[in-house]
Amino acid sequence: MRVTTPTGTRTAIISAIVLLAAAVSVGSAADIAEPRGPWTGPMYGQTPRTLAGAVVVDLAAVEVLLAEEPLLLDVAPARRKPANFPTNRPWLPTHRSIPGAIWMPDAGAAPLDAGREELFYRRMAELTRGDKTKPIVVFCRPDCWGSWNAGKRLVTRGYTSVRWFPAGIDGWQDEHPTAEVEPDARWSDEAAQ
Repeated sequence: MRVTTPTGTRTAIISAIVLLAAAVSVGSAADIAEPRGPWTGPMYGQTPRTLAGAVVVDLAAVEVLLAEEPLLLDVAPARRKPANFPTNRPWLPTHRSIPGAIWMPDAGAAPLDAGREELFYRRMAELTRGDKTKPIVVFCRPDCWGSWNAGKRLVTRGYTSVRWFPAGIDGWQDEHPTAEVEPDARWSDEAAQ
């Protein structure tokens, strides 16, 4: 049996479905509660809209903040070599980020072992020259808990000018060029020891 509807009714039904889907999407993001400490679940998935003690910023806010020369902290994970990658080919991954960013791969992972976490705090103290009021923009990729976790760690340690940029690298590259960056040498060298 085939049911036909007038064009206006069909349009109204489609509009209602689109509005309902948008409401469900917005409602589910709003329902994500902030955990008390770093998120230890899957790294990718919906994140809260807030980060207590930090300011959540969009691209326009980051663009304005650049005049203050903030510490741009990229905590995106490094690409892992696929298990089935041919052994006779070189593995040459690159990482693109906001120009001038300090890349500390996986610094937003949770849990971090105690030594790694202490290295994170020590490195932040070095990069900010001990100034806990220095603006820090922490980011990763959209729907990644890594930047939320890194921001939470900084707030917990008393940093007072933490900005969380949830749109991250993807949000930046929608409007601006990215630059190839290498992992922070201190972060990588000490991790290898």
